[in-house]
Amino acid sequence: MKFAEAVVKIMEKEQITDAFGIPGAGINPVYQFLGKSKIKHYTTRHEEAAAHAAGAYYRAGQKMAVCLTTSGPGASNLVTGLYSSNIDSIPVVAITGQAVSSLLGKDAFQCIDIAAICKPICKETFCITNAEEGVETLRKAFRIAREGKPGAVLVDIPLDIQMTEIDFDPESYQADTYDVPKADTNEINEVIKMIRASDSPVIIMGGGVNLAGATDKLIQFAEQTSMLVITTYMAKGCIPENHPLNAGHMGIQVGQPIGNRVFLDSDLVIGIGNRFTDRHTGAINTYRGKRKFVHINIEKNELNKIFPADLAIHSDAGMALDLLIEASKNTEPFKPAPRVSELPALREKLKRKTDYDQVPIMPQRIFAEMNKTFGEKTIFTTGCGITQIWSGQFQEINQPNKYLPSGGAGTLGYDIPAAFGAMVSINNRMKAVAVMGDFGFTFHAQELAVAAKYQVPLIVIIVNNAYLGLIRQNQKYAYQYEYAVEMNENQKDMDYVKIAEGFSDKDGNFNLSGHIEDMGLYQLRINEKSTQNSEPKVVPMTLVPNDSVFIQLNFESFNIDPVYSNTVWSDNLNQYMKEMEKFVNWQKSITNPQQYSNDELMDMVKKERKSMDRFTKKAVEQDPSNPANILLM
Repeated sequence: MKFAEAVVKIMEKEQITDAFGIPGAGINPVYQFLGKSKIKHYTTRHEEAAAHAAGAYYRAGQKMAVCLTTSGPGASNLVTGLYSSNIDSIPVVAITGQAVSSLLGKDAFQCIDIAAICKPICKETFCITNAEEGVETLRKAFRIAREGKPGAVLVDIPLDIQMTEIDFDPESYQADTYDVPKADTNEINEVIKMIRASDSPVIIMGGGVNLAGATDKLIQFAEQTSMLVITTYMAKGCIPENHPLNAGHMGIQVGQPIGNRVFLDSDLVIGIGNRFTDRHTGAINTYRGKRKFVHINIEKNELNKIFPADLAIHSDAGMALDLLIEASKNTEPFKPAPRVSELPALREKLKRKTDYDQVPIMPQRIFAEMNKTFGEKTIFTTGCGITQIWSGQFQEINQPNKYLPSGGAGTLGYDIPAAFGAMVSINNRMKAVAVMGDFGFTFHAQELAVAAKYQVPLIVIIVNNAYLGLIRQNQKYAYQYEYAVEMNENQKDMDYVKIAEGFSDKDGNFNLSGHIEDMGLYQLRINEKSTQNSEPKVVPMTLVPNDSVFIQLNFESFNIDPVYSNTVWSDNLNQYMKEMEKFVNWQKSITNPQQYSNDELMDMVKKERKSMDRFTKKAVEQDPSNPANILLM
């Protein structure tokens, strides 16, 4: 059979049932046989969107999809999508078409070395130049994507290789197997000893625990040892919000005051399936302090990469947790630290204010209403910017695989194609809500046409502040200027509902869409009608415009968590936390912001933030080039 047919047969044997992509001259031989396959193909409107859809497809349903594109710009458009999946450890296989082998490296039409281009941002890449080796290359590609720390793998196939006849029996094909690293008993016993010797241990649950299907195991281990659990952003939702050991999540942007406070008060940190990256840690010296660290990771190269752990264990998270559960059972019961019983009060003390009744809507209110409105059978996607950060801080997620952010890449335009891929994966059994800002919506709004075509219902929420909000804050607070970030037209001229209608069929029902300034009507509409038809819904939410946006957003949403603090702050962290707690309490005391003018609010915020801003200024002056030292929001 032709190698192009073998490609499709191998996809079937690798349990691929859905694929996303765009056909083109460089990949058409494969598409000829894909059309005869049981694999269902979804034609996206941009190649990057195909990669995002394939990545979210796995995250929602724990099964792989494939993305396919033609050569040249079709292949290069995949780059951001593959980078987004790979850095978040999501297995995706991308298959790209290519010019004939004899033209490689000769500046032929739509001929680029996509394997070399993607090498730095994929787990592995291949260009098949010998059809006889192609089957083994594809087998290897699927194994590498799944094995160990998962990731994105690209396979580039020239046209002449696709058309080559090979001797291949699909029935004899077997997917590659692979070994999974497992902790040994001595390492596990050492962890138990370290917990016994600690006064305030904490577990950091990373996204790798979810990838291992071990979230319940981690919760069981935490319960047996009476340890609080902090999640990384990629593990959001992996422990219920109201679980008595859930101490929230931490970090320099999407982190929460509760998570950062609990971390700072810990003397032993057991990181499982996490990477200790900069968005989580901030300044490393402050993060490490005098704490001891245990790091468990399936990828050996992740161990000791950021800083040396006191105990580094190369193991699958689930297998390590099996041993930890068993070891903690076979010892005397663990006595809960006092802070376990104190956690509910600390949660309430550091809880952010969200119950504003101001019109236009305050952003905190939007996420509070979302928490009330959407049930547990809802998947959320979010890309980047200040909207993602609000989402990470304020949204309440109680189940794994229900919150799908672009974590490591922070990709604008991820939201809509990811929501589409997630819904395909679960066969539309839930709601999917894509949450984004007004600027982010314009990156891949065209994918609404794909959702409409395939009758995949989506809810799109645009939090519209008519600014590049996150970038504006970075400019003003890090560099003391503002330029090229205002977008007044996004509230005055842009009609996002009409954009969505234009991408729908002529019978599309957009009765739910509109510019909403009062959340009460929005909640009623979503509850009653949001899933009664399969057209995408776009719900722009207009925030306070222009300068008042910045004042209002910073007024409540300025991230005053201290973990990113420069080492010069290390002696002042407790004082800083007290200042932060005072500021939070002051925020809560402002029950009706409408009674104040914008100038009055600005003066009040400046006055109340004065102590904390002193720390900020000191850190920025010491090293203005280090974003970990800058208060972004």
